Amino acid sequence: MSQSEFQPAAPNMTVAPQYVVGVDYGTLSGRAVVVRVGDGAELGSGVFDYPHAVLSENLPSGAARQVRLGPDWALQVPNDYRLVLQNAVPAAIRDAGIDPADVIGIGTDFTACTMVPTLADGTPLNELERFANRPHAYVKLWRHHAAQRQADRINELAAARGEEWLPRYGGLISSEWEFAKGLQLLEEDPEIYDAMDHWVEAADWIVWQLTGRYVRNACTAGYKGMLQDGRYPSADFLAALNPDFAEFVSSKVDHRIGRLGEAAGVLSAEAAAWTGLPEGIAVAVGNVDAHVTSPAARAVAPGQMVAIMGTSTCHVMNGRELRAVPGMCGAVDGGIIDGLWGYEAGQSGVGDIFGWFVNNAVPPKYHDDAAARGLGIHEYLTELAACQGIGEHGLIALDWHSGNRSVLVDHELSGVVVGQTLATRPEDSYRALLEATAFGTRTIIEAFNDSGVPVTEFVVAGGLPKNRLLMQIYADVIGLPLRTIGSTQAPALGSAIHAAVAAGAYANVQDASDAMGAQPADLYHPIPENVAAYSVLFAEYKALHDYFGRGTNTVMHRLKHIQKAALGARPVEAVNSVKTAESVSA
Repeated sequence: MSQSEFQPAAPNMTVAPQYVVGVDYGTLSGRAVVVRVGDGAELGSGVFDYPHAVLSENLPSGAARQVRLGPDWALQVPNDYRLVLQNAVPAAIRDAGIDPADVIGIGTDFTACTMVPTLADGTPLNELERFANRPHAYVKLWRHHAAQRQADRINELAAARGEEWLPRYGGLISSEWEFAKGLQLLEEDPEIYDAMDHWVEAADWIVWQLTGRYVRNACTAGYKGMLQDGRYPSADFLAALNPDFAEFVSSKVDHRIGRLGEAAGVLSAEAAAWTGLPEGIAVAVGNVDAHVTSPAARAVAPGQMVAIMGTSTCHVMNGRELRAVPGMCGAVDGGIIDGLWGYEAGQSGVGDIFGWFVNNAVPPKYHDDAAARGLGIHEYLTELAACQGIGEHGLIALDWHSGNRSVLVDHELSGVVVGQTLATRPEDSYRALLEATAFGTRTIIEAFNDSGVPVTEFVVAGGLPKNRLLMQIYADVIGLPLRTIGSTQAPALGSAIHAAVAAGAYANVQDASDAMGAQPADLYHPIPENVAAYSVLFAEYKALHDYFGRGTNTVMHRLKHIQKAALGARPVEAVNSVKTAESVSA
């Protein structure tokens, strides 16, 4: 939408101060921040945890609790996202102590690829009574990996046909993305597929809720929707996957694309009532949590790789030229900032792995000792692990507990720890997992360097940089200077920066980033002797990585197959084939 297509509440730059709101939708919660337009000062914030969190075993209520989800499923309830607007945004305004009338714009970002099946008016299908007990009617979260077999078929067919778009994604597309998840929906619940009018990125759905207008954003369309050079995969290609999939683009996906930093529309009366913000202010085109963070970190120059480290890690950076990087999630013209190629890679599990370990593999005594010290369990284990020399624990781990996003793009892979003995302690395994995620990042950086997209600086945002041991391990493993950014809500700040551009306060995202981006926080330099020691361990990691991920040993895939067979042959399909009394009457 061009600026001339609507009339947002115009910012009066002669009156100071003015503010924008950024809202960051993460895996488990939504966070809002109030930012001053003139200098990017973060004045207040609010957080709202999704009431339904992540649905990985059952649907949320009533008879639907009997619907068992299969392995690798991860769903969410879309109304939880509306509740963020109704709770986190007003909380941020109160925390900032500002007059809401002085807010001139709002921007949002989301985890990608999080997909919502909707009717023509944007109603999610799970909100229809007849579909409330159908898993495919719900949001498929980014980490829903149950479409791996569909992704495999897409990759095999694209490689066989020499599809031009495949190298833009490092030669492989992920089970997380729009087309794999859409094909799974068609093949496992065609009734839901037929009822669906739009297959919508949550990043765009929430903007639709704010404005009443559906606009696809260029970022997710390029990285997750395989839109390259103005074209999606052809109907002929889709028909070869499944004849009923031929019109997927034209009937379910294709829609007007909004450029990053543009206004998608203005805040509706309904959304103004939810948020307490003025009706008619500018609403920025949707975006992705990782990609909005680069402007927030003042790290948009080629060579500056930004890692947003939380439950997973997304790595983004700009380059002047297009290069094919094996295993990258995508290269998109203007995917981060206009005039440069935006590159993306990622790790499916990072903080999630650490969380899994402390929740499932740490004995009660450690929790009791941590509590007695007034420490959280992560802090306590970090303190114990920091006392070790590099390699002292005798372990190497593979960070694939949630599959591998880059560079192998295989979510059927799983975690490994090698070297455990009867003397292995929790702090040993914990440190090995910290190191494994750093080795995974080094693997990604080396793929970029080897492909002619040099990485010269590593910038970290998200929830994990507060762990100083982890940050030093990363600097030592990758052998690069590492800086963290002086914002605890970097994606929300990035969304606020885009809101300021959408409201007309700045001419472009670069100018807004220069004025509003966060200053550096901590700087970590690689320690030469640690770099040398970790290079020895990385060689062992790489050997395991290639053995299980690239070689002929397919034990991880076989175990997944055995697990699925033991849990029952695709229980979701079986449930979907049974019509409930409600669906029959409807």
